[in-house]
Amino acid sequence: MAQVLEFKLPDLGEGLTEAEIVRWLVEVGDVVAIDQPVVEVETAKAMVEVPCPYGGVVTARFGEEGTELPVGAPLITVAVGERPASGAADTASEGSGNVLVGYGTSEAPARRRRVRQERPVSGASATAVTTRESEPPASVNGRAGGSGTDDGPVPVISPLVRRLARQNGLDLRELTGSGPDGLILRADVEYALRAAGQGATASPAAEPQPRAPQAPSPALASRSSAPAAPGEIRTPLKGVRGAVADKLARSRREIPDATCWVDADATELMRARAAMNAAGGPKISLLALLARICTAALARFPELNSTVDAEAREVVRFDHVHLGFAAQTDRGLVVPVVRDAHARDAESLTAEFARLTEAGRTGTLTPGELTGGTFTLNNYGVFGVDGSTPIINHPEAAMLGVGRIVPKPWVHEGELAVRQVVQLSLTFDHRVCDGGVAGGFLRYVADCVEQPAVLLRTL
Repeated sequence: MAQVLEFKLPDLGEGLTEAEIVRWLVEVGDVVAIDQPVVEVETAKAMVEVPCPYGGVVTARFGEEGTELPVGAPLITVAVGERPASGAADTASEGSGNVLVGYGTSEAPARRRRVRQERPVSGASATAVTTRESEPPASVNGRAGGSGTDDGPVPVISPLVRRLARQNGLDLRELTGSGPDGLILRADVEYALRAAGQGATASPAAEPQPRAPQAPSPALASRSSAPAAPGEIRTPLKGVRGAVADKLARSRREIPDATCWVDADATELMRARAAMNAAGGPKISLLALLARICTAALARFPELNSTVDAEAREVVRFDHVHLGFAAQTDRGLVVPVVRDAHARDAESLTAEFARLTEAGRTGTLTPGELTGGTFTLNNYGVFGVDGSTPIINHPEAAMLGVGRIVPKPWVHEGELAVRQVVQLSLTFDHRVCDGGVAGGFLRYVADCVEQPAVLLRTL
């Protein structure tokens, strides 16, 4: 006899409490396999395909496309335990062995038999889904999930964490989680990948992490929109736009920021880039050169590569530079993060900027690629403007803004000449440093822009 199981919108991690249904991938009556993606949702950070941990026949869907649901709201119901008349594979006796918390497992991974439909896998798809709940894991075939052999299920909450591990060929069963009750977090996976590739030795639990933004209330049903008056057009602040609004408001509310700026002659930097690209090989972007200058400046002025722990009244300084960069997309402003930018050369930075920018345009950036930054570079010159007073990307401590590079009259070597001039602006958290440090950082950046050979002395 079939058992109908309800699959709820899982906790997608990163403090996200809601998601909008973008596209259903299954219809009522469809046969789904274990861990098959059933719906594409958009969170405030990324587009994600959500897989269902049950195999069987879809009996109901909850929510139309465009509907916003809180975490824990029902997504679909699946009838397991009956063999479809079409002769499709019987998945009723199976549960996803990939999950532990909230959605159950029935057997150890070594004994599981998986059935997958052939379908393309999106770059943002996840491989398993769980939620943190107080009750025991759901049973799929009459036995409680989570028990079993030494090959048992892996304690992971976020499907995005599983995707990160899968893409990098990492076996989660070999990790020890630093979260509550041994829960494996994204930081654990990133640490393991760094350790495998770069010989890192520090414990991920010991790394100071920027505090996550406070999540909005999940009680979406209680929200109501005020009626539009004549001549008004009201647009809900939700999704990416809502996340940006919350973050910018929090930055202004919590960070006592100050801005300083300077004009710089970028003629020699532009010539150096042209010479590098004329030599053959991969082209080097201007953003990559500015990033190299930023990381060199942060090595000299590390106070700006930090965050403030307001509760502990401490400044937390980082020994790595995870460089965010502002990117405008059709979905709104996003700030992808280049991990370990301080350890990359200009060619590697160019490639990573291009990859993340394309992912931002297609909406396939993962929450892990949008969080964890320690400093942000904002090239607003692409919009044809000279200057700005950037708003710090909370919880970071500083942001460098770069305006357009345009020909202007400039005194060069004692004579008036037409040079390529750019305005640089630095907004910084006055709690982490005073004007001397901020001015020193900005002056060093300007010196490197004007005389790229200055940068060579720091490499």
